[in-house]
Amino acid sequence: MDTNKDKSLEEAKTPSEEEQKKEETEEATEGIEEEEPTETVKEEGAEEEKAEGAEVAEELKEEAAEEVSEEETPEEVAPTEAEEEEKAEKKKREEAPEEEIVEERIYTIPLSRAWIAPRKKRAPRAVRIVKSFVQKHMKIETKAKTEEEEEEAGRLVVSDEVNRKLWSRGIEKPPRNIRVRAVKNKEGIVTLYLAEGD
Repeated sequence: MDTNKDKSLEEAKTPSEEEQKKEETEEATEGIEEEEPTETVKEEGAEEEKAEGAEVAEELKEEAAEEVSEEETPEEVAPTEAEEEEKAEKKKREEAPEEEIVEERIYTIPLSRAWIAPRKKRAPRAVRIVKSFVQKHMKIETKAKTEEEEEEAGRLVVSDEVNRKLWSRGIEKPPRNIRVRAVKNKEGIVTLYLAEGD
């Protein structure tokens, strides 16, 4: 992970410290091998080398930890923002099941009748066809006379993604058919979403 900050930190350090540590470890390993030719002494030297190598590694890790703690890098800030986003998504997922879905169905709605209308009235007619189809099939009551009673009886909500799909090619060329997922909650409100894969 070589970044500009890491390079500047390396330049700020005196190169003699790092070089001295490397030279000391190299000299120690070379000196032990040259001075003692017997097998038993070599084994002891190998153990000493391992111990010295472990000490050097620990020192390097401590130095790296100190450097990181002294200056926070932008990489450390980014995961905290990502964690916050993940927490927000989890909260949204937890809130969604609270709606208590009573009924969920997937329909393929034919929109060929929308193409019978004049060119500049096809997309609005397609929207009306979708609404009437779902009202019939999901049994949404529309017998109420006032708005307040109508909301109590049941309501249809077309999501933005369905609306965008209907209007995607403009007012003159709506799709020939559309797959939607109708979800009814315990309050009787039916919401239309695009079916998965569309």
